[in-house]
Amino acid sequence: MKTGLLQKVAWILVIVGALNWGLVGAFDLDLVNLIFGLWPTLVRVVYILVGLSALVMLFGGSCKAKGGGEKKM
Repeated sequence: MKTGLLQKVAWILVIVGALNWGLVGAFDLDLVNLIFGLWPTLVRVVYILVGLSALVMLFGGSCKAKGGGEKKM
């Protein structure tokens, strides 16, 4: 099974988002804001991309239920 580029990028962004929320919860440290804080628009874009990536991971995976995944022998 090949994973598309969109799914790979989404996976990375979901991991970044999860790690960031872990840091916020544990240490009150917002790493995205710390790195991109001088550009508030970029911070917002990163958060939007993380959210969209979660939707891609949730709804954009392979559709085995629709018959597009496995080969039957």
